[in-house]
Amino acid sequence: QVQLVESGGGLVQAGGSLRLSCAASGRTFSTYAMGWFRQAPAKGREFVAAISRITNTYYSDSVKGRFTISRDHAKNTVYLQMNSLKPEDTAVYYCAADTWIRLVKLFESDYWGQGTQVTVSS
Repeated sequence: QVQLVESGGGLVQAGGSLRLSCAASGRTFSTYAMGWFRQAPAKGREFVAAISRITNTYYSDSVKGRFTISRDHAKNTVYLQMNSLKPEDTAVYYCAADTWIRLVKLFESDYWGQGTQVTVSS
């Protein structure tokens, strides 16, 4: 079991940056791959990025080159650095924990945070 709490969302102008954080409780953080997903209004949940236990990373084409996922095992935290933000990045961003295969191949997870809103104005 792992509990996830996101923070760092907010309102930013296009071209700006935000860093999202996801704090995980429990001693098993290092055993999970971690991912970020997002959901825009009236749209389904979309995969954004994932990082494995050994820090391999994988990104969706829509954010590649602009977003960076990282993790700090000592702090049980995963981050999403978002640069060059666009209005189409506006969504609720969710942190997830699961196996690498489930996150990046099946786009599913058993563990989700509550989400943090990111709004990018044009």
